[in-house]
Amino acid sequence: MEAKAERLHLRVDAAQKALLEAASQAAGASVSTFVLKAATEAAADVLADRRVFVLGEDAWQVFDAALEQPEQEVAGLRELLTGPTVLDAEPDGTRG
Repeated sequence: MEAKAERLHLRVDAAQKALLEAASQAAGASVSTFVLKAATEAAADVLADRRVFVLGEDAWQVFDAALEQPEQEVAGLRELLTGPTVLDAEPDGTRG
């Protein structure tokens, strides 16, 4: 493991600091170690969804075959995606 030479500085409020201190103590780690571990795991999770796509050979063959199929219209999909949603409803439940 390479030596740590970089620094990050964070500003937190009193409640956040207390929460991090309590959690790090419960995990048996320093606050720095706890925060670094949690942050790097979260960062890896975010990036994994964008960089890694793993399939077994059979699943890959099915996926690859599906990509080779010509596009086709899916009945009702265009209307579903372009029509109003529940988020478009007014507070009284009516459509605006």
